[in-house]
Amino acid sequence: MKSQQTAFNKAAENVPPQAWFGVSAIFHYLGPSFAVLLFPAVGVLGVAWFRIASAALIFAPFTRPWTVLIQANRHVRLLLVGLGICLAVMNTAFYLALDRLPMSLVAAMEFVGTIGVALYGLRTRRNAAALMLAVLGVIILIDVKWSTDPLGLFWSALNGAMFVAYIVLGHKAAEGGASEGIDRLGAAMFIALILLMPIGFIEAWRAFGTPALVLAGIGVGICSSVIPYVCDQLAMSRLPRSSFALLLALLPATATIIAAIVLAQIPTLQDILGVVLVMAGVAVHKPAEAA
Repeated sequence: MKSQQTAFNKAAENVPPQAWFGVSAIFHYLGPSFAVLLFPAVGVLGVAWFRIASAALIFAPFTRPWTVLIQANRHVRLLLVGLGICLAVMNTAFYLALDRLPMSLVAAMEFVGTIGVALYGLRTRRNAAALMLAVLGVIILIDVKWSTDPLGLFWSALNGAMFVAYIVLGHKAAEGGASEGIDRLGAAMFIALILLMPIGFIEAWRAFGTPALVLAGIGVGICSSVIPYVCDQLAMSRLPRSSFALLLALLPATATIIAAIVLAQIPTLQDILGVVLVMAGVAVHKPAEAA
């Protein structure tokens, strides 16, 4: 156990945190792209269950979530429960949104809330301008074509709200260092699995008769929740929230590029303009703690 903790801490210290963020940025949307391809065979909720279940089972042997929960104090337990609820709701809403909307739009909407929180905490013209840029970008991306799908937009907005919670709670989990952050992440993932078990298991069960689908579901979990979330913790343990928030400006572009390659969702010039405006808003905004 100590050797694993040392390995995580050394990885966080010896590799630039920007590199860990870069790996996370790629897999943050590569995994969901693979998930979209599985929707017709497994179902949206079934794929969401596979994502959480496979990640929780992979984390369990080396994070020992039951031990983390028993040894944690009341404050940490509340943090873990909050992060677990956040992961369960965020991942489910994300997939329900991706089933109806293009990935570039869903990814862009994730960051409006991030900038809104920054404006609430630090009311400056700079943050107001950042929020206006991001909102304008999202409006351009929504256009008339997607405005007729209020349910898809609802799931996307819910995912965006949970993404803000994930950034805040994820940073709190990483305050004790990379190793402790990953242990807490494993415990939160275990809680998320318990919450999602009755929701997505029925759809997921239908795939158990086809080994290829099961392996694909596990692959989605590794690409979507294991690799990016571990990399996030390694990066968060070294970067202040303000620096991490600035790097988030890269994610809308990453989502657009991966969606074009994997899902053939080729962006129009209007889409590119919308993504650029959202990226500009994320890059310009300033979190309160960076003041």
